[in-house]
Amino acid sequence: MLPVRGRDGRAARAARILGTRTAWTPVGDGEFYCPGCGGDRNYQRLSGRRRLTLLGVPLLPRGATGPVVECAACGHHYGTEVLDHPTTRRFTAMLRDAVHTVALAVLAAGGTSSRTALETAAGTVRAAGFQDCTEDQLTALVEALAADTGRVLGGPCGASLAIELHEALDPLAPHLAPAGRESLFLDAARIALADGPYTPAERDALTTVGAALTICADDVGRLLAAARTPS
Repeated sequence: MLPVRGRDGRAARAARILGTRTAWTPVGDGEFYCPGCGGDRNYQRLSGRRRLTLLGVPLLPRGATGPVVECAACGHHYGTEVLDHPTTRRFTAMLRDAVHTVALAVLAAGGTSSRTALETAAGTVRAAGFQDCTEDQLTALVEALAADTGRVLGGPCGASLAIELHEALDPLAPHLAPAGRESLFLDAARIALADGPYTPAERDALTTVGAALTICADDVGRLLAAARTPS
């Protein structure tokens, strides 16, 4: 290989003489979803201090850097915002809880007198991960919510259930693709339709679900109509 000449050559020689080095110090650890590995991995949270080097020897401090997140598997560094993404296990739990809360909200709006609606709701909840969920359990939960007048206040969906919907869906929605948000909404709509057309209370409950999933009003209307169409 020919030697590098001219300005580029001088810059390369200067870089070998003068440079910076970062010394990393672990300040925490845990488990995260590594975007490089594409799965759950252990991580170290690192804080760094930079130093000016002369011929590879660290001399003058150049200030702090980081913190960064280092994957224990691939060794790549990421910004700490990567920790905002839930792990696969956490995401699965969040989705399971969201489906359960949505099913309760729809049943609370439409009532539990329909065995078909209860069976549809229980099947949806079981498919999401609550494998032992039964129709009787859902009925008992809805009745307990209805009896707790300090929690269910006003509105077809009930103020407490509206709050619980947002608590369950707000953290989940940013991590769901549009198709995933729509699929969750359609599950709720099919529970409402299991015993016949939407009631006004069910529509209001589903509108709350759509808002919590950040689905716009036009798309909520489209999905409400789509759920009525046999697949």
